[in-house]
Amino acid sequence: MKDLIYNQRKIPKEMWRYGLRSSAATGCGWIATYNALRLMGYRAEPEQLIRYYERQLPLIHGNAGTQILGPALFFMGKGFPVEILSVRERFDEVAKASDVCILFYYWRQKWKFGAHFVTVRYDDGKFTGYNTYRTSEGPDDYGTSLQEFLKKRKYFAPFLIAIKDKRGL
Repeated sequence: MKDLIYNQRKIPKEMWRYGLRSSAATGCGWIATYNALRLMGYRAEPEQLIRYYERQLPLIHGNAGTQILGPALFFMGKGFPVEILSVRERFDEVAKASDVCILFYYWRQKWKFGAHFVTVRYDDGKFTGYNTYRTSEGPDDYGTSLQEFLKKRKYFAPFLIAIKDKRGL
């Protein structure tokens, strides 16, 4: 899909500001929401998503990124069935039964520490991620297990937001 965002670092710094910062720096939450909507075939407008998330935490106003439960609250508020999990042993089972997921995790590289939201979808026996790495050029192959993907990269304290398309109810 040409209208998915595969790499937030490629968003020009002046485009889609998120609070006082660029979406290239702190936009992974709204981008994961955008990509999830697009993968389910919904129209999504970056400007509207940014406004929504900036209002969730008015004091922070997007400057520290998206609050952890922000995407789950967004989808629940729009009537989508959502399941939130923190037990990674259940991630694969629940993600396979969902239409799309948003995966949140913390990462660390030497003295750098951060958090990231990515959109994940299970198709054709494997998981595919969107907006995963600073070098991503398209969809990223996560293999057959989210649990193994997280373990291999040493990402920690993850949780999964599993979303079902409300049109399928």
